[in-house]
Amino acid sequence: MSSHHQQVGDDENKRRLRAVLVLVAAYMVAEVIGGWLTNSLALLADAGHMLSDAGALGLSLFAVRIAQRPPSATRTYGYYRAEILAALANGATLVAISALIFAEAYERFGAPPEVRGGLMMIIASGGLLVNVIGLWILDAGKSGNLNVRGAWLHVLGDLLGSVGAIAAGVLIWAFDWNWADPVASVIIGALVLYSSWHLLREAVAVLLEGAPGHIDVDEVRHSLAGIRGVLAVHDLHVWTIASGRVSLSCHVVAHEQPAPRELLQSMNQLLDERFHIRHTTIQIEPEQLDHCGPCT
Repeated sequence: MSSHHQQVGDDENKRRLRAVLVLVAAYMVAEVIGGWLTNSLALLADAGHMLSDAGALGLSLFAVRIAQRPPSATRTYGYYRAEILAALANGATLVAISALIFAEAYERFGAPPEVRGGLMMIIASGGLLVNVIGLWILDAGKSGNLNVRGAWLHVLGDLLGSVGAIAAGVLIWAFDWNWADPVASVIIGALVLYSSWHLLREAVAVLLEGAPGHIDVDEVRHSLAGIRGVLAVHDLHVWTIASGRVSLSCHVVAHEQPAPRELLQSMNQLLDERFHIRHTTIQIEPEQLDHCGPCT
């Protein structure tokens, strides 16, 4: 049942990513043309971010499809980590885009070029609408999938970029403040950099097989140790294979009663109901075989 729900979720994520990819790619062309016509760095920065979005969404879509491939003799966990690699690549791309925006904005601060603020506002407003639709489409899938969250962050960065471009366009159109364009670009770059940090941190944590942030490993240990018949728990490991797929392995030193089958059933039920961990490998050891010393 869990695998069926996961499959349905992956199919829905593919549809979401595909729809947003079409939207972003279409408006990216409009922003490139608009940035060139208006001489606006903020629009070009937003268009560049949209270009990275298109690549990120394409990569995310590809990763979701690859992750659905079945396990093999050499890939016993399957290809779930493809989604995490895509999230890591998306985060790195966001950092690179921020650096390019900062470099170009620095040059423009010295001699801000003339920008057509009115047309800039109109084009940025269209980008804002596209990004709002994109965020709405991806929102349902971002909480349970790190890969989709990476795509969602890309689109959020674009939305903030559109807001910055609109604000800069208003200032240029109303007061002829051409310096507002590079200022808006720096703000966009900073927001993009901030969002990328969280994505990179989570992706790296998964790749290093760290414990999921929402699970307290000590609480898991104490909960298992509190089950009737359990003497000690050692060699406990909790890690994430991919988004929504948490695994656990441990050794449990137990009395002869209850029977190992009943004890295993009790432990799996506890892990499922309290911690939502369903992929477990638990080795039950009789008390006389306990040689672990101080249990960890």
